[in-house]
Order: sequence, then structure tokens, then C-alpha cells
Amino acid sequence: MKRATILKKIEQIGIIAVVRGKSKEQALAASSALIKGGITGIEVTYTIDHASEVIETLVTDFSDQADVVVGAGTVLDAVTARLAILAGAEYIVSPSFDKKTAELCNLYQIPYLPGCMTITEMKEALLSGVDIVKLFPGSVYGPEIIQAFKAPLPQLNIMPTGGVNLANMQDWFAQGALAVGVGGSLLAPAATGDFDKITELAQQYSDMLKKIRGKADG
Repeated sequence: MKRATILKKIEQIGIIAVVRGKSKEQALAASSALIKGGITGIEVTYTIDHASEVIETLVTDFSDQADVVVGAGTVLDAVTARLAILAGAEYIVSPSFDKKTAELCNLYQIPYLPGCMTITEMKEALLSGVDIVKLFPGSVYGPEIIQAFKAPLPQLNIMPTGGVNLANMQDWFAQGALAVGVGGSLLAPAATGDFDKITELAQQYSDMLKKIRGKADG
């Protein structure tokens, strides 16, 4: 049930912010700014120093907000995945598929979102129990690729990451994306410490998602 609940939250949230940073403090400030702006899906990447501490702090600080879901990104192996899960990560994201990481996440009933680019990789991920495939980097393709992948694998749930922005987010969802991962276009202001700008951008993305889903519902 835990895994199904987290997967449902990811689908409902719709946008996962890929948080990188030069320090633990920068990552925490950026994550807080995102949540303030309405983006409550946070992927803390293991390119950040003390990433496990960032995850643990966010999970604790936002434990009273049911719509906040904190996961770990750039997880390259099962050892790192376990460290992230022990820190409180509710999902694990990798730039590529790793079978041992998939098995570990299955053991702990934690969703695993591996980066895949081909039908072969996606099929292997599905066979290992993956529920959502991260199409990475999405910028290599375009939104239409989702339907091409879904033709032979209609059961596939895809989250494009890399190259998703305000201008094309609607196209990705229109083509069948379950959710989207957004990084640079959303978090660039962190480099200059402009966290208010991150909140402003997060609000724009959040508003865009509401419009997209409003049109879909209508």
C-alpha cells in the first residue's frame, strides 16, 4: 500500500523538481522556495554534498504537509538507494536503469524511476517491477516520442526529464506524460541566491499545470 500511495502522490503532484546545489544549505533553501511556490515534488540529487541530510531535514520539516513528497535523484547504485531510503526518501530516481537498485526498492516498497532512452531499456525496467520510467534526457527527443514508446508498451508510465519547461510542458502532458521532471529552467536562480525567484517560477509552473489539467478535465 505504501508504494501505491507514493505513486499516486507523484501522479497527482505532476511536477518533480530536480534539486541540485553547491551546498546542503543551498539545496534546502531551494527546496523550501519550491514548496512555497506550489511545487511539492522534490528530488534531492546525490550530486549534493550531504544529500542524505538534506532529505532527512526536508522530510522532518514538511512532515505536516501531506502533499510534499521527497525523493532521491542521481542514485547510481543500490548502496546509495538504501542510504536515501533510510534518510526518508519516498522514491528513488536514477539517470540509468540498475537492476540491483530496482530489487532493493521493490524490497522496501519504494518506487524506482530509472532513466531510459530505448524500448529495450524500458522493457527491462518493467520486467524488474518499475512503475514509472524517467525518459532521460527528454531534450534528445520531443513530446511525440511518448506515443511512439507507448505503441508497443501501452502500459508504460513515462516521466520526461531534461528539456521540460513552461513552453513545452503542455505538449508533454498532451502526449501522455504521467508527470514531468524539471531542473535547470526552474532552479537556475539558486546559483545567485535568488530564492524568491524560484518561488515565483514554481508558482508559474504550478499554475500552468492547473491550466493543463483543467483543459484535460473539461
